[in-house]
Amino acid sequence: MDEKKMTFEETLKKLEEASEKLRSQDTSLEDAIKSYEEGIKYYRQCTEILDDASQRIETLTKQEV
Repeated sequence: MDEKKMTFEETLKKLEEASEKLRSQDTSLEDAIKSYEEGIKYYRQCTEILDDASQRIETLTKQEV
């Protein structure tokens, strides 16, 4: 699945999974770094989706006034 086309909910779930891997006591340093990198990527995607939604809402609100 193309990660750019993931829904907010799917991206958030991936972020939560990366976070859980980081908290695991069985995670090696290398795996923790990979999970951190993934988490940052998914965090940015979530932020982008939310920013786009906010802009759409602002546009719609301005059109109604």
